[in-house]
Amino acid sequence: MSWKLPKLVPRTGPVILLILSLGAVTGFAAVGHLVSRYNANQQARGRKLYAQGVRTAAAGDYNRAIEAFRAALTCDPANSQYQLSLARALRDSNDPRRLDEAESYLIALWQRSPQDAAVNLALARVAAHRGSIDDAIRYYHNAMYGVWNSDADANRNRARIELIEYLLKKNARAQADSELIALSASLPPDPSERLQAAQLFLQAQDYDGALKQFEDVLRLEPNDAEASAGAGEAAYRSGNYLLAQHFLRSAVSADRAGPDARDLLATTDLVLRSNPFHSHISDAERNRRITSAFAQAQQRLAQCAQQVGVNLNAANSSVHSPLVDLQSRWNDVKPDLAHLQSQAEADLPDAIMDVVFQIEQQTAATCGQPQGLDLAFLLISEKREAATQ
Repeated sequence: MSWKLPKLVPRTGPVILLILSLGAVTGFAAVGHLVSRYNANQQARGRKLYAQGVRTAAAGDYNRAIEAFRAALTCDPANSQYQLSLARALRDSNDPRRLDEAESYLIALWQRSPQDAAVNLALARVAAHRGSIDDAIRYYHNAMYGVWNSDADANRNRARIELIEYLLKKNARAQADSELIALSASLPPDPSERLQAAQLFLQAQDYDGALKQFEDVLRLEPNDAEASAGAGEAAYRSGNYLLAQHFLRSAVSADRAGPDARDLLATTDLVLRSNPFHSHISDAERNRRITSAFAQAQQRLAQCAQQVGVNLNAANSSVHSPLVDLQSRWNDVKPDLAHLQSQAEADLPDAIMDVVFQIEQQTAATCGQPQGLDLAFLLISEKREAATQ
């Protein structure tokens, strides 16, 4: 049976065209609705898969996270957040074969938005994984000065701290020093952030910079035992033993200092008690300390010689040892101890202590780092100018 228009419907061309147009519009609307529903369902599925990837990545299961992020991207191929998360998971899986793929996603994102701080930070971490210091510095700097979605100042500082830690790990001290200077100029008056910066200065062996940052922390938090211990260590490493003693005593008296601070304090006390070059002691005390140091050096020399099997009295032996030479020098200088009080022998204290310092330095090189008084004399020899204060 054929379909016919109702008799009341005009059969003119325009009317038929109108009816067909209405049908087409209705059909397109229906198809559009179906497509919209399909896209909405795909996006919802993508969001669900993305959330699953975030959870598994946070748990350290990067293989499952990668699968989830890939599936999310099939649902929403243009989603930059999915691409960024997939690249991060590929990078953090610690599979060198996946670094190229991670970088390709990130480069594509960077080309679309070169000022995106998150993308630059992700690229910096890829460069760090590769061990490329120059690329890491470039992308970390791009991240610092790029566009952050929130809390830009804090994120910039965190990116710089991450760069400093990477440079220190790579022993790139010059570049780390430059970043530390920049970091110190941008720190907020927050004790925890300044404490972290101070510890980085200490790690970089910039002891003056570390001491300044620790002191800044203590101005904000006077009872911070960790800052006191750090300031004490910074002063100790730079040879300022009086200041080190002050801070280390404060840290230890708070009863929250670790064994390292206690050991440093014990050594600092020994340095201050045994240093004959201290400017505020009497001549008699100076002479007593020199005599004690001279005797201690002989004990250290004998112990080291025994440790390495050297006979200190075998001056004519065919096996030459610098320890034997030092024993000869010690024997030559020993009679001079009786003349320490003579005003005519003004250079004698230096001459005697030079022998002590040579013994401590050579035995440290031969037998390893000393302890106790020997360590104190070794430190005085290394920081002699500071030790006179």
